[in-house]
Amino acid sequence: MRLEGIHHITAITGDAPGNVDFYARVLGLRLVKKTVNQDDPTVYHLFYADEKGSPGSDITFFEYPGARRGQAGDGMVHRVIWRVAAEEALDFWATRLGAEGTEVARTEGSLTFADPEGLGLELVVVETADDPLIAESPEIPSELALQGFHAVRAYSSQPDRSRSFLEEALGFEGRGDSAFEARGEQRGSLYEYDATDDPAIPGAGTVHHVAWSSPPEEHEAWRQRVQEAGATPTPVIDRFYFKSIYFREPSGVLFEIATMGPGFTADEPLETLGERLSLPPNYEQLRDQVEPALTPLPNPREAWAAKS
Repeated sequence: MRLEGIHHITAITGDAPGNVDFYARVLGLRLVKKTVNQDDPTVYHLFYADEKGSPGSDITFFEYPGARRGQAGDGMVHRVIWRVAAEEALDFWATRLGAEGTEVARTEGSLTFADPEGLGLELVVVETADDPLIAESPEIPSELALQGFHAVRAYSSQPDRSRSFLEEALGFEGRGDSAFEARGEQRGSLYEYDATDDPAIPGAGTVHHVAWSSPPEEHEAWRQRVQEAGATPTPVIDRFYFKSIYFREPSGVLFEIATMGPGFTADEPLETLGERLSLPPNYEQLRDQVEPALTPLPNPREAWAAKS
């Protein structure tokens, strides 16, 4: 069995409207699902991805209105890294982000910056046979757009303690002293460590967990394998758009293994993904109570359509 790279990355925001503006308008990702946190239906769970909502492109946010900023530290992912096709894409993004008032740092093959709440982000030029996972935006040429995840970087005070678990239990392959690759038949992603002893403080602008992709038929086998390696996975949880198990790897980072399907078209058509509040079936009867309590959100696609 091989995990098919990163499935999704979930972080925390204290400002859902600002979050939509940055990830959907500025970065040009598609808001593919506007739903609620299934463990707390009073707050949003927002999903941004490519045009089809593909695993490997999906960054999601739990919204806790007004949440204080957190601090990435030991046992937490601190940077999300997307692929782009060429240096010309980095030129484009340096200009676009600069015009938005976002500070960037440019090196050959890389552009680093942070979102408005301080979450570390990076774009890297990558040559790969993996399919580019691209969202459509009238402001971003497709050849310059984000192409899906390349990696995440995590902090650990003792990264060596995770090596055997990552390689033997999860089938990651070592890439040097502190990097590992999860690569399946369709795509792959890197998981890399940076050393720190600083404590992690969860809050806005921090990553909650990183999820890895599993074919649905292998999901139960992955749970057993993780358990046999000494971790403590949750039971399989049905998230409606995919099934999940959660556990912490030895460095303390919260991992999820999520199935590649059924996907975000399970409850709305591809053409209108993310335009309506989607509620899991067990919450649908609460729509009249839930929807008025949520913050109204901008829709960049409506704004673009109005200009055309």
